[in-house]
Amino acid sequence: MDNPTPITIQQCILDYLDTVKMARSKNTYVTYRNGINYFQQVLAVHHLEIKTSPITDLTEEAVIWFTASLKVYSASTERLYLTAMNGFYDYLAAENLTQVNLPRIKMIIRQRARKPGQRLPQFPANQIEQIIETMLHLTEKNYTNENEYLRDLRDRSFLLTLADTGLRVHEACNLHRGDIDWNEGQAIIIGKGNRQDVVRFSSRSMTAMKEYLHKRAPIDGNSNRPLPSLPLFARHDKGSGDKIKPMTTTTGRNIVAEWVEKILGKEAVGTITPHSFRHYFVTRVLRSSGNLKLAQELARHRNITVTQRYAHLSNDELDKGYSQAIEENNKK
Repeated sequence: MDNPTPITIQQCILDYLDTVKMARSKNTYVTYRNGINYFQQVLAVHHLEIKTSPITDLTEEAVIWFTASLKVYSASTERLYLTAMNGFYDYLAAENLTQVNLPRIKMIIRQRARKPGQRLPQFPANQIEQIIETMLHLTEKNYTNENEYLRDLRDRSFLLTLADTGLRVHEACNLHRGDIDWNEGQAIIIGKGNRQDVVRFSSRSMTAMKEYLHKRAPIDGNSNRPLPSLPLFARHDKGSGDKIKPMTTTTGRNIVAEWVEKILGKEAVGTITPHSFRHYFVTRVLRSSGNLKLAQELARHRNITVTQRYAHLSNDELDKGYSQAIEENNKK
C-alpha cells in the first residue's frame, strides 16, 4: 500500500487558523493570522517553500528564525506573534501531525523573547531614508505598463505618508479620499483606543497622493460611488478587478516588504515593517525639535513615557558629543 502524501506546512497553517477562527474572537483571530502570515514570510526568506514542503520539514530552527526577526516589532506585538506561533506548534503536537519538542520550543521562546518595557525602539534609519529617496525618484523611469505605473504611484504615496505622518498601517489603509483636507494638509482619523485625532501631512506626501489620485481618476469616475467615500489607497491587483477596494493591512505590509527587497535585497526583508516608518517619524520629530511634548502630540501617544523611549542617543551622536565635550576641550 502506498504511503499517503504528507500534509504540507501551508495546509497545516490553514487548518490551524480555522481552529482559531472557530474558538477565539474576531480580533484574536486577526492578530493570530497576522502573526502566522509573518511567520510564513520568515520561512520564505529561509527558502522553506510552505506550499510544497511537508510539515515534517518544519524544525525547531524555524522558531529561532522567527524570534530573531521579531525584534523590529514592539515587545507587545512580539509577545502576541509568539503566542500565535506557540499555539501553532501546540496544534501540531495535539493533532500528531509531526514530531514536536514542545518543552524545547517553549524554552527557546522564553530565552529569546524580550521582557515588557525593556526595549528601545530600534529601526534602520539609513535604510528607511534610502527607500524614501528611491520613492522620490521612482516615477522618473519609463513605464510601458500602465497598471505598474499606477501601483508605483500608490506605493510611493503610501510609503511617504507612513514616513511623514507616523500613521499606523491600519490607520493609513482605512483612510478615505474625503478624510483629507487638501487645503490644510490634514485629516481627522479614528486612531488607537477609538480616539479622534488630527494627522498632518507633508507637502511631498500630499503631492504624491495627488499624482496617484490623478492617475486613478478614470477608475474612480467609473465606480459609480461618491469620490469622498472611496479609499485613499486602493488595491490594484488581479483580485480587485475594475473595482476600487481599500488596501488591507496585509497589503500594506506586503508593499513595504516588496520595496525593501527591491531596494535593499532579500536579506533585508523583515528588518523594516510599516511600524518602522512610525519609529522613524517620531525620532525625526524629537531629534529635530528637541521637544518631547511636540513629539508626543504628533505621535498621538497617550502617555509621554512611551515617547521618552525615543529620546535615546545613537552611537554616532554619543561619539560626536564626546568629541565636542572632551576632545576639543582638551586641545584648549
